[in-house]
Amino acid sequence: SRTCPSLLVIAALCRGRVVRVPTGTLVRVVGTELAIPCNVSDYDGPSEQNFDWSFSSLGSSFVELASTWEVGFPAQLYRERLHRGDILLRRTANDAVELLIKNVQPSDQGYYKCSTPSTDATVQGNYEDTVQVKVLADALHVGPSAQPPPSLSLREGEPFELRCHAASASPSHTHLALQWELHRGPARRSVVTLTHEGRFHPGPGYEQRYHSGDVRLDTVGSDAYRLSVSRALSADQGSYRCIVSEWIAEQGNWQEIQEKAVEVATLVIQPTVLRAAVPRNVSVVEGKELDLTCNITTDRTDDIRPEVTWYFSRVSDSTLPGSRVLARLDRDSLVHSSPHIALSHMDARSYHLLVRDVSKENSGFYFCHVSLWVPGHNRSWHKVAEAMSAPASVGVTWLEPDYQVYLNASKVPGFADDPTELECRVVDAKGAQAGVRFTVSWYYRMNRRSDDVVTSELLAVMDGDWTLKYGERSRQRAQDGEFLFSKEHRDTFNFRIQRTTEEDRGSYYCVVSAWTKQRNSSWVKSKDVFSKPVNVFWASEDSVLVVKARQPKPFFAAGNTFEMTCKVSSKNIKSPRYSVLITAEKPVGDLSSPNETKYIISLDQDSVVKLENWTDASRVDGVVLEKVQEDEFRYRMYQTQVSDAGLYRCMVTAWSPVRGSLWREAATSLSNPIEIDFQTSGPIFNASVHSDTPSVIRGDLIKLFCIVTVEGAALDPDDMAFDVSWFAVHSFGLDKAPVLLSSLDRKGIVTTAQRDWKSDLSLERVSVLEFLLQVHGSEDQDFGNYYCSVTPWVKSPTGSWQKEAEIHSKPIFITVKMDVLDAFKYPLLIGVGLSTVIGLLSCLIGYCSSHWCCKKEVQETRRERRRLMSMEMD
Repeated sequence: SRTCPSLLVIAALCRGRVVRVPTGTLVRVVGTELAIPCNVSDYDGPSEQNFDWSFSSLGSSFVELASTWEVGFPAQLYRERLHRGDILLRRTANDAVELLIKNVQPSDQGYYKCSTPSTDATVQGNYEDTVQVKVLADALHVGPSAQPPPSLSLREGEPFELRCHAASASPSHTHLALQWELHRGPARRSVVTLTHEGRFHPGPGYEQRYHSGDVRLDTVGSDAYRLSVSRALSADQGSYRCIVSEWIAEQGNWQEIQEKAVEVATLVIQPTVLRAAVPRNVSVVEGKELDLTCNITTDRTDDIRPEVTWYFSRVSDSTLPGSRVLARLDRDSLVHSSPHIALSHMDARSYHLLVRDVSKENSGFYFCHVSLWVPGHNRSWHKVAEAMSAPASVGVTWLEPDYQVYLNASKVPGFADDPTELECRVVDAKGAQAGVRFTVSWYYRMNRRSDDVVTSELLAVMDGDWTLKYGERSRQRAQDGEFLFSKEHRDTFNFRIQRTTEEDRGSYYCVVSAWTKQRNSSWVKSKDVFSKPVNVFWASEDSVLVVKARQPKPFFAAGNTFEMTCKVSSKNIKSPRYSVLITAEKPVGDLSSPNETKYIISLDQDSVVKLENWTDASRVDGVVLEKVQEDEFRYRMYQTQVSDAGLYRCMVTAWSPVRGSLWREAATSLSNPIEIDFQTSGPIFNASVHSDTPSVIRGDLIKLFCIVTVEGAALDPDDMAFDVSWFAVHSFGLDKAPVLLSSLDRKGIVTTAQRDWKSDLSLERVSVLEFLLQVHGSEDQDFGNYYCSVTPWVKSPTGSWQKEAEIHSKPIFITVKMDVLDAFKYPLLIGVGLSTVIGLLSCLIGYCSSHWCCKKEVQETRRERRRLMSMEMD
């Protein structure tokens, strides 16, 4: 201590060892337990520190009491108590130990010194410390108000009091502290505590009851402490103990010198008996009043207040969600209900629920829930019991309207696309008051064999607020306007199909629903009545259409007028109208396209005439198609040519009306053929192609001759004219479509088609029967098969020109080769020129670099070389 004068601060700096025991004087009562801790500060050794305890009654000479490391250290006086375990050392850490005296005796009063042996080379710090202990006589007396502790039985809400006596006759100035504790099995709860300083503290969970005055702790006289509870709760059941501790102030610090506990009483809370009963089954007529009574049974006779609540549910289980509160009478006798519901009580045990003007929606289960409340401290209330009655099943019977439903088919289809109209009517309606409205649902059922199960399909349904909803089968067609649902009158509903199809054939029926108006202005369905089904069906026969063509004048010559009539007959087609198309089929011997069919002129169902593929510009008005009767048509072709030879037919299509101005194609038929065949002994024309240059080099001229030859009767060159067209197929075969190159008509007008490459075309007539096609500056794309098409024109004795059948020559293959010298001439010249320019540019760059950039380096290098040579010479 001389080396380190301040033990609290400087010891840590000096690294000195300090032994500490509690400061001040320790006070204990005879028979209690004494524990004196001792620890060494600033000890960082790896092993446990040893301690020695000594005792002195006056503080001058100490007697060895106990040691942690020397067995023979204690004096003979304390060895027996050490052996019994009344005195022992309990190590709490490597540098801390605790001296424990279990049963303190008056002789234990004195001074206790804790010391630790020193193994340091130099003494630094304090190696021992002393504490004084005072021993007082036991003067505390604690006991219950009655022996043995009583067992109290109370009802929830009733008051109770418990008393505990505690007094101390100690000559020292001591204070008492008291705590009431509740035991429920292994659990312990502090109710309320009076501290040694005279302060009250409620236990956990008792704060609200303590502040409201429900739980109080009072002193009665000089030695009695009373626990008062104004309203017992079920949680108050258990065993109550009174725990008293004695405190003393020593040198400004409070010490608890002893504690005693005593069991005061055992409290049992009896549950409150409460039952609620209602009628089990009740039947009431719609529009009348529903009166239900809830009878309460309880064993309480004190001041209780019931709270009654009526519930309604669609199911008999009141625990399920969905229960609705109808009315409630609170503990202050205030009623909470709706205008149509009343709640009253005849006496304290009977409560009535009155529902006015009941309807179908009032059918269900009714429950009566009762809660009992008792008044508490400071106008508070506490619920002591609650009960739910069994369900009261209430059935509401109503006078449903009596009516019949009749379904009539006002329009029945005879064919497909005919309209269908059904009328659903309510008849013999009885008891249909103003509060009843009718709605309809339409259904369709497919006709099957009697042993098949057929499911009805919903077409449309009408709700109580006149909202119409479509089914899956009818939604799209209703949106398109094909299905029409309407309400003509209060009791009449219509369904119309604008265009009945074969899929619509089947049975139809309607369901009329009666809706009753409720108190909240809503509508509830009360009844459904089904009509008998109506079958919509017609025999499904195939449409038949027959067309017969006839030629009034079977023999005629070229230049005359050709006439053909077509007579149409139909069956199983509703209100047909016909459209006619005149077709022509070339004879088999035609070289252009055998059996090719061409459309000439047409007349639609609205009698509109249209030219189809009639391309003879000189005879635009040469064909006429007209309607003679509804089922007869006539075709005329004026100034017939030889090229008009072929088979002619009438293609007739029958149309049925759909929704007014629309038409639907019902059937199509082709008439028998009428042949135009000119018996003539005139000339026969042939065409051929010749070329002197079938193989050319690119850029050369290609010459192609189309030569026409005439066989048979000789003709004057002025009586002949030709339309010549040149075609090319740019492939090695004839697998591609021919491309028109150029054409020359009989009047000498030349027409040349557009092409994507540079070569040019020219077409000229060399002689009367020879025509020359020239390809200038031929390209690689000009190779392929070339042929000419010739249409002869011959002047008749009457002076008119007759068009003969078109003829085609056989193709000739033209090859275009590439000139190797011309192909490589320009690339070689360009390459030589670029090489020359690049070489000259390289020489120029090298010269400039050596002359201006590297000149200094060359001179220095030469000087170095001369210097080396001189050294060698030396």
